[in-house]
Amino acid sequence: MNDPYKVLGVSSNASDEEIKKAYRELARKYHPDKYRDSDLADLASEKMKEINAAYEEIQKMRAAGSSYQRGGAYGAGGYARNESSTGNPKYSQIRRMINSGHLDEADRILTEVDPQDRDAEWNFLKGYVMLRRGHYVDAQRFFDIACSMDPYNQEYYAAQQELQRRANGYGRGYNTTTGGCSGCDICSGLLCADCCCECCGGDLISCC
Repeated sequence: MNDPYKVLGVSSNASDEEIKKAYRELARKYHPDKYRDSDLADLASEKMKEINAAYEEIQKMRAAGSSYQRGGAYGAGGYARNESSTGNPKYSQIRRMINSGHLDEADRILTEVDPQDRDAEWNFLKGYVMLRRGHYVDAQRFFDIACSMDPYNQEYYAAQQELQRRANGYGRGYNTTTGGCSGCDICSGLLCADCCCECCGGDLISCC
């Protein structure tokens, strides 16, 4: 589904009360009873379903306390807390840079980490930089590595599964074994264009 916060017209950092208020206002506006004898009845019903689904999704995400929680950033199915999951202050700094859109600086610091010290969180954050840049195949590859290095980390797993779910929803999924688009898997079904429209403000990327 679309970003549930955008559906409700609130920020991902909005308080629970602000989210509830936005939901109630939209529910009053689009309640099907108001359009019972109108040509817009079906449209209002669909809109109401979307609003309900978005509100329920946000409630689930926050109740789970996972990487979908408040304090993170929504984008391309990728979510990241502001604080390092391992307590590494450098990684916390990188997370804040990524969430504030300073991708070049975050990537520079990641690149400076010695290859032998690139642990699961390093791969997760590298994947998240790729994700924010629209490089979905690379993002999936780094998420896969992070999960293989730390298979019980729910944050890494959630990012991996969400990106894979989006890929599978539009085509055969991301091929992470070749390092690029194989047979234009992503482009089939207009996946690249759709992901960009959903997650990157509509900017097309060139992946093939």
